[in-house]
Amino acid sequence: MTELPLVLLHAFPLDARMWNAVREPLASHLRVITPDQRGLGRSPLPDSDREPSLEDAARDVVALLDRLELDRVVLGGCSMGGYLAMAVLRLAPERVGGLVLIDTKATPDTPEAAQSRLEVARRVEDEGIGGWLAEANLPNLLAGSTRERRPDVVETVREIIESQPPAGISWTALALRTRPDSLGLLREAKVPALVVVGEEDPITPVAAASAMVEVMDGATLVVLPEAGHLTPLEDPAGVVEAILSWYPATHEK
Repeated sequence: MTELPLVLLHAFPLDARMWNAVREPLASHLRVITPDQRGLGRSPLPDSDREPSLEDAARDVVALLDRLELDRVVLGGCSMGGYLAMAVLRLAPERVGGLVLIDTKATPDTPEAAQSRLEVARRVEDEGIGGWLAEANLPNLLAGSTRERRPDVVETVREIIESQPPAGISWTALALRTRPDSLGLLREAKVPALVVVGEEDPITPVAAASAMVEVMDGATLVVLPEAGHLTPLEDPAGVVEAILSWYPATHEK
């Protein structure tokens, strides 16, 4: 009996450092892989004339699995990372042996949200990200209690955001605004699934998490109190416990 490796995909506008507090506790039990997505962190943005699309980012994940010689993994993601996990499931379902969906949702952007992402991309292209991107995102990314009582977490998130390459931020914002509805995809996915959400998440609230659980047979829902949209940073112990309590022991194929 061999447990599949766990691949964790990060949120926007962050990079894989958002997993630092959960990586070591999980790695003492599982093989954990935390890549930076294209254009963010240390991952380059490929030269391309194609319109930004999460499908291309999904191809990056599949290529990573190929390089690591991993036939199947449990694929997890927070926020954008969850959207990307669903894009991989759509592209290569045979590579996904389980899902860990953290503070994310299966529905596409509303027209208002899509327009907001377009405006973010344009502003980044005009001004860069300094002085505004972190401040614009922090109120929605972290629970009010976290912002008031956990200045260390606030500073960590700010530092990660402010270190991102502007071109990667712009590309990703444009890719996110065109993602499709994935509720039907999840309904057809016959794999174990864990859904984790912060009780105070304003971006992908408990209702959005519940909607995913309802369409997936046997999915597990964990709601973490006093946490917002970035539960791996706000309540790492809760995220670790949720994953390890659920983690499916599976045969490698």
